[in-house]
Amino acid sequence: MEKILFLEGQFSEKIWGGSRLKSEYSYQIPSDRTGEYWAISGMEGESSTIIEGEFEGKSLREVYENNRELFGNSKEKEFPLLVKIIDAADDLSIQVHPDDGMAKRLENSKGKTECWYILNEKPASIIFGLKVETKEEALKLIDERKWAELLKEVPTKKGDFFFVRAGTVHAIKKDSLILEIQQASDITYRLYDYDRKDASGKFRDLHLEKSKEAIKITKEEGQIQKQSREGYEERILTANEYFEVREFKIKNNARFKREKPYLLESVIEGAGEIEIDGKTSPIKKGDFFLITNGAKNYKIRGKLTIIEANSVED
Repeated sequence: MEKILFLEGQFSEKIWGGSRLKSEYSYQIPSDRTGEYWAISGMEGESSTIIEGEFEGKSLREVYENNRELFGNSKEKEFPLLVKIIDAADDLSIQVHPDDGMAKRLENSKGKTECWYILNEKPASIIFGLKVETKEEALKLIDERKWAELLKEVPTKKGDFFFVRAGTVHAIKKDSLILEIQQASDITYRLYDYDRKDASGKFRDLHLEKSKEAIKITKEEGQIQKQSREGYEERILTANEYFEVREFKIKNNARFKREKPYLLESVIEGAGEIEIDGKTSPIKKGDFFLITNGAKNYKIRGKLTIIEANSVED
Protein backbone atom coordinates (compact mmCIF):
# COMPACT_ATOMS: atom_id res chain seq x y z
CA MET A 1 0.00 0.00 0.00
CA GLU A 2 1.36 3.41 -0.94
CA LYS A 3 2.21 5.41 2.17
CA ILE A 4 2.65 8.88 0.66
CA LEU A 5 1.19 10.56 -2.43
CA PHE A 6 3.03 13.58 -3.80
CA LEU A 7 0.75 15.87 -5.78
CA GLU A 8 0.83 18.43 -8.55
CA GLY A 9 -2.11 20.79 -8.78
CA GLN A 10 -3.73 23.03 -11.36
CA PHE A 11 -3.63 26.78 -11.87
CA SER A 12 -6.51 29.19 -12.47
CA GLU A 13 -6.13 32.59 -14.10
CA LYS A 14 -8.22 35.38 -12.55
CA ILE A 15 -8.73 39.07 -13.29
CA TRP A 16 -7.33 39.77 -9.82
CA GLY A 17 -4.45 37.27 -10.06
CA GLY A 18 -0.71 37.96 -10.02
CA SER A 19 2.70 36.34 -10.41
CA ARG A 20 3.75 35.49 -6.84
CA LEU A 21 3.08 31.80 -7.34
CA LYS A 22 6.13 31.95 -9.61
CA SER A 23 8.30 34.31 -7.58
CA GLU A 24 7.47 32.76 -4.19
CA TYR A 25 7.15 29.08 -5.11
CA SER A 26 8.93 28.75 -8.48
CA TYR A 27 5.80 27.27 -10.05
CA GLN A 28 5.49 27.42 -13.83
CA ILE A 29 2.38 29.57 -13.95
CA PRO A 30 0.36 30.16 -17.14
CA SER A 31 0.46 33.98 -16.92
CA ASP A 32 0.98 36.98 -14.63
CA ARG A 33 -2.74 36.84 -13.89
CA THR A 34 -2.59 33.51 -12.05
CA GLY A 35 -4.85 33.74 -9.04
CA GLU A 36 -5.12 30.20 -7.67
CA TYR A 37 -3.17 26.98 -7.39
CA TRP A 38 -5.49 24.07 -6.60
CA ALA A 39 -2.84 22.01 -4.87
CA ILE A 40 -4.85 19.19 -3.27
CA SER A 41 -8.08 18.61 -5.15
CA GLY A 42 -10.25 15.68 -6.11
CA MET A 43 -12.85 17.85 -7.85
CA GLU A 44 -14.03 16.86 -11.30
CA GLY A 45 -12.05 18.62 -14.01
CA GLU A 46 -9.73 20.21 -11.44
CA SER A 47 -8.11 17.20 -9.80
CA SER A 48 -4.51 17.07 -8.63
CA THR A 49 -2.17 14.52 -10.25
CA ILE A 50 0.05 12.07 -8.38
CA ILE A 51 3.63 12.61 -9.54
CA GLU A 52 5.51 9.50 -8.39
CA GLY A 53 5.09 5.96 -7.13
CA GLU A 54 2.54 3.29 -8.00
CA PHE A 55 -0.11 5.82 -9.05
CA GLU A 56 2.14 8.21 -10.98
CA GLY A 57 0.15 10.11 -13.62
CA LYS A 58 -3.25 9.27 -12.13
CA SER A 59 -5.60 11.89 -10.73
CA LEU A 60 -6.32 12.09 -7.03
CA ARG A 61 -9.98 11.84 -7.96
CA GLU A 62 -9.41 8.48 -9.66
CA VAL A 63 -7.20 7.10 -6.89
CA TYR A 64 -9.71 8.17 -4.22
CA GLU A 65 -12.54 6.51 -6.12
CA ASN A 66 -10.75 3.21 -6.76
CA ASN A 67 -8.40 2.79 -3.79
CA ARG A 68 -10.51 3.83 -0.84
CA GLU A 69 -8.36 1.78 1.55
CA LEU A 70 -5.64 4.46 1.23
CA PHE A 71 -8.11 6.89 2.79
CA GLY A 72 -9.25 4.69 5.68
CA ASN A 73 -12.23 3.49 3.62
CA SER A 74 -13.75 6.94 3.78
CA LYS A 75 -17.51 6.97 3.29
CA GLU A 76 -17.46 10.39 1.61
CA LYS A 77 -18.51 9.91 -2.02
CA GLU A 78 -16.17 12.63 -3.28
CA PHE A 79 -12.78 13.66 -1.93
CA PRO A 80 -14.04 16.00 0.81
CA LEU A 81 -11.45 18.80 1.03
CA LEU A 82 -9.77 21.30 -1.28
CA VAL A 83 -6.44 23.01 -0.54
CA LYS A 84 -5.31 25.96 -2.63
CA ILE A 85 -2.98 28.97 -2.62
CA ILE A 86 -4.56 32.29 -3.58
CA ASP A 87 -2.48 35.19 -4.95
CA ALA A 88 -4.52 38.40 -4.92
CA ALA A 89 -2.77 41.17 -6.88
CA ASP A 90 -6.11 43.02 -6.70
CA ASP A 91 -9.21 42.87 -4.49
CA LEU A 92 -11.51 39.87 -4.84
CA SER A 93 -15.24 40.47 -4.88
CA ILE A 94 -17.29 40.68 -1.68
CA GLN A 95 -18.84 37.24 -1.42
CA VAL A 96 -20.60 34.68 0.72
CA HIS A 97 -20.91 30.90 0.55
CA PRO A 98 -24.04 28.86 1.28
CA ASP A 99 -24.22 26.29 4.05
CA ASP A 100 -24.84 22.60 3.32
CA GLY A 101 -28.62 22.88 3.41
CA MET A 102 -28.88 25.84 1.04
CA ALA A 103 -26.22 24.48 -1.32
CA LYS A 104 -27.97 21.11 -1.56
CA ARG A 105 -31.36 22.73 -2.17
CA LEU A 106 -30.23 25.23 -4.80
CA GLU A 107 -27.03 23.81 -6.31
CA ASN A 108 -27.05 20.06 -5.59
CA SER A 109 -23.71 20.61 -3.88
CA LYS A 110 -22.05 20.72 -0.51
CA GLY A 111 -21.79 24.06 1.20
CA LYS A 112 -18.51 25.86 1.55
CA THR A 113 -16.95 26.47 4.93
CA GLU A 114 -13.29 27.41 4.59
CA CYS A 115 -10.29 28.78 6.44
CA TRP A 116 -7.39 31.03 5.57
CA TYR A 117 -3.76 30.85 6.68
CA ILE A 118 -2.03 34.13 5.81
CA LEU A 119 1.22 33.79 3.83
CA ASN A 120 1.94 37.36 2.71
CA GLU A 121 5.00 39.05 4.22
CA LYS A 122 3.83 42.59 3.49
CA PRO A 123 0.79 44.10 5.21
CA ALA A 124 -2.59 43.37 3.63
CA SER A 125 -6.18 43.09 4.79
CA ILE A 126 -9.34 41.04 4.37
CA ILE A 127 -13.06 41.63 4.65
CA PHE A 128 -14.18 39.35 7.46
CA GLY A 129 -17.73 39.67 8.69
CA LEU A 130 -20.04 42.64 9.18
CA LYS A 131 -20.24 45.69 11.45
CA VAL A 132 -23.91 45.09 12.23
CA GLU A 133 -25.58 42.84 14.78
CA THR A 134 -28.62 41.60 12.84
CA LYS A 135 -29.35 40.29 9.38
CA GLU A 136 -32.12 42.87 8.99
CA GLU A 137 -29.58 45.68 9.42
CA ALA A 138 -27.27 43.95 6.94
CA LEU A 139 -29.96 43.64 4.26
CA LYS A 140 -30.95 47.29 4.69
CA LEU A 141 -27.36 48.48 4.16
CA ILE A 142 -26.96 46.18 1.15
CA ASP A 143 -30.10 47.62 -0.44
CA GLU A 144 -28.77 51.14 0.25
CA ARG A 145 -25.31 50.15 -1.08
CA LYS A 146 -23.66 51.49 2.07
CA TRP A 147 -20.72 49.13 1.88
CA ALA A 148 -18.38 51.12 4.14
CA GLU A 149 -20.96 50.99 6.94
CA LEU A 150 -21.52 47.26 6.45
CA LEU A 151 -18.20 45.53 5.81
CA LYS A 152 -15.60 44.84 8.49
CA GLU A 153 -12.02 45.17 7.22
CA VAL A 154 -9.29 43.39 9.21
CA PRO A 155 -5.50 43.82 8.83
CA THR A 156 -3.49 40.63 8.32
CA LYS A 157 0.08 39.46 8.76
CA LYS A 158 1.96 36.25 8.02
CA GLY A 159 0.83 33.38 10.24
CA ASP A 160 -2.63 34.79 10.99
CA PHE A 161 -5.51 32.33 10.72
CA PHE A 162 -9.20 32.92 9.99
CA PHE A 163 -12.02 30.38 10.12
CA VAL A 164 -14.63 31.42 7.54
CA ARG A 165 -17.86 29.60 8.27
CA ALA A 166 -20.47 29.37 5.49
CA GLY A 167 -22.68 32.44 5.63
CA THR A 168 -19.84 34.80 6.61
CA VAL A 169 -19.49 37.79 4.27
CA HIS A 170 -15.83 37.97 3.28
CA ALA A 171 -13.26 39.03 0.69
CA ILE A 172 -9.55 38.59 0.12
CA LYS A 173 -7.99 41.96 -0.64
CA LYS A 174 -5.07 43.23 -2.68
CA ASP A 175 -1.56 41.96 -1.82
CA SER A 176 -2.88 38.94 0.10
CA LEU A 177 -1.24 35.54 -0.34
CA ILE A 178 -3.29 32.87 1.38
CA LEU A 179 -3.39 29.12 1.92
CA GLU A 180 -7.05 28.14 1.84
CA ILE A 181 -8.47 24.86 3.15
CA GLN A 182 -12.15 24.27 2.53
CA GLN A 183 -14.99 21.89 1.91
CA ALA A 184 -14.69 20.58 -1.65
CA SER A 185 -17.22 22.94 -3.17
CA ASP A 186 -16.87 25.76 -5.68
CA ILE A 187 -20.16 27.51 -4.89
CA THR A 188 -19.59 31.23 -4.41
CA TYR A 189 -22.20 34.00 -4.40
CA ARG A 190 -20.85 37.41 -5.42
CA LEU A 191 -22.47 40.16 -3.35
CA TYR A 192 -20.54 43.19 -4.62
CA ASP A 193 -17.64 43.70 -7.05
CA TYR A 194 -16.74 47.39 -6.71
CA ASP A 195 -18.57 48.04 -9.99
CA ARG A 196 -15.61 46.57 -11.88
CA LYS A 197 -15.78 45.56 -15.53
CA ASP A 198 -14.17 42.48 -17.06
CA ALA A 199 -11.87 42.39 -20.10
CA SER A 200 -14.93 42.68 -22.36
CA GLY A 201 -16.10 45.86 -20.64
CA LYS A 202 -19.00 44.12 -18.90
CA PHE A 203 -19.88 44.12 -15.23
CA ARG A 204 -19.25 40.74 -13.66
CA ASP A 205 -22.35 38.80 -12.64
CA LEU A 206 -23.63 39.27 -9.13
CA HIS A 207 -25.77 36.81 -7.15
CA LEU A 208 -27.54 39.36 -5.01
CA GLU A 209 -30.65 37.44 -3.96
CA LYS A 210 -28.77 34.22 -3.22
CA SER A 211 -26.14 36.20 -1.32
CA LYS A 212 -28.77 37.88 0.82
CA GLU A 213 -30.35 34.54 1.61
CA ALA A 214 -27.00 32.92 2.47
CA ILE A 215 -25.76 35.65 4.83
CA LYS A 216 -25.45 34.81 8.50
CA ILE A 217 -24.29 37.08 11.30
CA THR A 218 -21.31 35.04 12.44
CA LYS A 219 -18.88 35.70 15.25
CA GLU A 220 -15.16 35.07 15.12
CA GLU A 221 -14.45 31.58 16.44
CA GLY A 222 -11.17 31.70 18.33
CA GLN A 223 -10.03 28.10 18.39
CA ILE A 224 -6.23 28.30 18.27
CA GLN A 225 -4.33 26.25 20.85
CA LYS A 226 -0.53 26.18 21.16
CA GLN A 227 1.40 23.09 22.19
CA SER A 228 5.13 22.48 22.49
CA ARG A 229 6.30 19.07 21.29
CA GLU A 230 9.67 17.37 21.06
CA GLY A 231 11.33 18.78 17.95
CA TYR A 232 8.49 21.11 16.92
CA GLU A 233 5.89 23.66 17.94
CA GLU A 234 2.24 22.94 17.15
CA ARG A 235 -0.75 25.24 16.82
CA ILE A 236 -4.18 23.64 16.55
CA LEU A 237 -5.81 26.21 14.25
CA THR A 238 -9.30 24.78 14.01
CA ALA A 239 -11.21 21.62 14.89
CA ASN A 240 -14.69 22.04 13.45
CA GLU A 241 -17.35 19.69 12.11
CA TYR A 242 -15.83 19.63 8.59
CA PHE A 243 -12.05 19.62 9.00
CA GLU A 244 -9.17 19.99 11.42
CA VAL A 245 -6.08 22.09 10.69
CA ARG A 246 -2.73 22.22 12.49
CA GLU A 247 0.48 24.22 12.03
CA PHE A 248 3.81 22.50 12.70
CA LYS A 249 7.00 24.56 13.02
CA ILE A 250 9.69 21.89 12.85
CA LYS A 251 13.03 22.85 14.35
CA ASN A 252 15.21 19.94 13.26
CA ASN A 253 13.91 16.44 13.89
CA ALA A 254 10.28 15.55 14.66
CA ARG A 255 8.43 12.26 15.03
CA PHE A 256 4.75 11.85 14.25
CA LYS A 257 2.14 9.12 14.59
CA ARG A 258 -0.73 9.15 12.10
CA GLU A 259 -3.91 9.27 14.15
CA LYS A 260 -6.36 10.21 11.37
CA PRO A 261 -7.32 7.98 8.41
CA TYR A 262 -5.23 10.17 6.07
CA LEU A 263 -3.53 13.57 6.23
CA LEU A 264 -3.19 16.50 3.83
CA GLU A 265 0.21 18.19 4.10
CA SER A 266 1.19 21.66 2.79
CA VAL A 267 4.83 22.76 3.10
CA ILE A 268 4.72 26.55 3.33
CA GLU A 269 8.26 27.33 4.50
CA GLY A 270 11.70 25.74 4.53
CA ALA A 271 13.11 22.44 3.31
CA GLY A 272 13.95 19.02 4.68
CA GLU A 273 12.88 15.42 4.30
CA ILE A 274 10.18 13.00 5.37
CA GLU A 275 10.90 9.39 6.29
CA ILE A 276 8.23 6.68 6.34
CA ASP A 277 9.23 3.06 7.08
CA GLY A 278 12.84 3.69 6.12
CA LYS A 279 12.08 5.45 2.82
CA THR A 280 13.15 9.10 2.69
CA SER A 281 11.82 11.79 0.35
CA PRO A 282 12.93 15.43 0.11
CA ILE A 283 10.29 18.08 0.82
CA LYS A 284 10.39 21.86 0.41
CA LYS A 285 8.27 24.99 0.38
CA GLY A 286 5.50 24.60 -2.21
CA ASP A 287 5.22 20.81 -1.92
CA PHE A 288 1.87 19.19 -1.22
CA PHE A 289 1.30 15.54 -0.36
CA LEU A 290 -1.01 13.06 1.35
CA ILE A 291 0.02 10.64 4.06
CA THR A 292 -2.22 7.63 3.50
CA ASN A 293 -3.74 5.02 5.78
CA GLY A 294 -0.75 2.81 4.91
CA ALA A 295 1.63 4.90 7.03
CA LYS A 296 1.70 4.50 10.80
CA ASN A 297 4.68 6.54 11.96
CA TYR A 298 6.86 9.06 10.16
CA LYS A 299 9.72 11.47 10.79
CA ILE A 300 10.31 14.93 9.38
CA ARG A 301 13.79 16.44 9.47
CA GLY A 302 14.80 20.00 8.61
CA LYS A 303 13.59 23.50 9.39
CA LEU A 304 10.08 23.70 7.96
CA THR A 305 6.60 25.01 8.53
CA ILE A 306 3.86 22.58 7.52
CA ILE A 307 0.09 23.01 7.59
CA GLU A 308 -1.65 19.69 8.12
CA ALA A 309 -5.37 19.04 7.62
CA ASN A 310 -7.79 16.16 7.82
CA SER A 311 -11.44 15.69 7.01
CA VAL A 312 -13.99 15.08 9.74
CA GLU A 313 -16.67 12.58 8.79
CA ASP A 314 -20.05 12.09 10.42
